[in-house]
Amino acid sequence: MSRFKKNEKKEVPGINTGSMSDIIFMFLFFFMVITTIREATLFVKINAPSATEVQKLERKNLVSYIYIGTPMRTQVYGTEPRIQLNDQFATVEDIAEFIEKERAARNENDRQFLTTSFKIDKDVKMGIVTDVKQELRKVGAFKINYSTKRGSVVD
Repeated sequence: MSRFKKNEKKEVPGINTGSMSDIIFMFLFFFMVITTIREATLFVKINAPSATEVQKLERKNLVSYIYIGTPMRTQVYGTEPRIQLNDQFATVEDIAEFIEKERAARNENDRQFLTTSFKIDKDVKMGIVTDVKQELRKVGAFKINYSTKRGSVVD
């Protein structure tokens, strides 16, 4: 009698799916680590001015950004500096509503720490910035930050 039978059908073993969940979670963790959440899509050109005395903000989740600069699509929006709040152009009158929405989106305990950060192109005239600051004063947003890049101050 022979030990091996040659005429018997061979079955393909099933795929082991025991470690599939580990692989999926590893990919999920990898993509969570390398992905950054965007702040806003910029429609204005921002070339931040340089400063020597720069400090980082501690709690960036309590910062609301106001972008001021010339539009990237000048043939559509012109060459005058524009205000951008989140992902849309706005006027000075829209700032009060923007600040109220930002306050409403925050926890009540954190509202007093809300900071408004200006990201302004270095070639923008101060007139529009002053108008924005006046509107912020009207709604009681007194914590203002100017975003700059670290470096020596050169004109």
